[in-house]
Amino acid sequence: MTGDDRRVAVLGAGMHPWGKWGRNFVEYGLAATGEALLDAGLLWTDIQYVAGADTIRNGYPGYVAGATFSQALGWNGTQVSSTYAACASGSQAIANARAQILAGLCDVALVVGADTTPKGFFSPVGGDRRDDPDWLRFHLLGATNPTYFALYARRRMELFGAKEDDFAAVKVKNARHGLENPNARYRKQITASEVLASPMVADPLRLLEICATSDGGAALVLSSMAFARRKGRNGPLATIGAVSTVTPRFPQTVIDMPNFSTDSAVAAPVKGPGFKESVANAAYEEAGIAPEDLDLAEVYDLSSALELDWYEDIGLCKEGEAERLLRDGDTAIGGRIPVNPSGGLSCFGEAIPAQAIAQVCELVWQVRGEAGPRQVEGARAGITANQGLFGHGSSVIVTV
Repeated sequence: MTGDDRRVAVLGAGMHPWGKWGRNFVEYGLAATGEALLDAGLLWTDIQYVAGADTIRNGYPGYVAGATFSQALGWNGTQVSSTYAACASGSQAIANARAQILAGLCDVALVVGADTTPKGFFSPVGGDRRDDPDWLRFHLLGATNPTYFALYARRRMELFGAKEDDFAAVKVKNARHGLENPNARYRKQITASEVLASPMVADPLRLLEICATSDGGAALVLSSMAFARRKGRNGPLATIGAVSTVTPRFPQTVIDMPNFSTDSAVAAPVKGPGFKESVANAAYEEAGIAPEDLDLAEVYDLSSALELDWYEDIGLCKEGEAERLLRDGDTAIGGRIPVNPSGGLSCFGEAIPAQAIAQVCELVWQVRGEAGPRQVEGARAGITANQGLFGHGSSVIVTV
């Protein structure tokens, strides 16, 4: 299956704004679904398949998100699936819905994810689980999420000479982008001095350089190309040309991060021999495009330092050149290849099942020319990059 045969149409995209609302996660998913259906010009009763992205911190309904959202929308016999892949859950849900459409098992599908999150940083769930690497890295190593974000940052400083000023500059750029995004949680212009004056959390990362935990929701309505043509949508038709969820390769001749980090090498090619392919490379191959064909990217900036790694991992520049790309303004709106025009996790925070879906929403609005003040001029192709626990990674390519 190649070319047009592998594409599915994105008829609708919708989000519930990110924040700390303290309400049931289902409410956020329903709001996002309503926006996506309105955008698609469809009714809930038109949907033939629901792919839910799971949340594991919201009780049993979160573990069966597809059915939970279907029940809340009103039982109508729709087929469902529920998927958990940590921060890549949304991409796995997209992959499920896309597979159903490409297999001819349905014409139109809803993908939805939403979360209500705790204060502070995420911790292991399920109590005392001494055989769980996620539990072990907290309790044996004291490696909370900010700690291993900092290990990535420190590695970048040692290998490529990154400076704290570079990490601050990423935050400044993303804050400027998110200022114009009505769905972003943090909408405030920030200076480099303010970033560098914020409290140190895990050296060298400061408070304003680490993403928060957030509530939020995102949804997409996907369809076959034939259904989309029958629908006759006005304006540019956004399509998904690739969804990659590949895992690392064995043997690991070079170890990117210890397994205790829980996301070792999931979505990025490791420096040196070994992991020559990343999820991004697999997505490029499937979509039949290359990094130079991109107009923008939405990457997973758990920390501002990690965004720099992504520039290289998705092929925007050679290894060790990310800082130059940033300093030259290439990754800002108006530059050669804007990264995180939405504001990224820096402005949104983590709403785990929703964030990979939200990345695709942003690409859809951008390639349609509907992103308003944050519009990337002439955007026609974009890529997402996302990572999750235990070898889960994802990359989605959206084009018109």
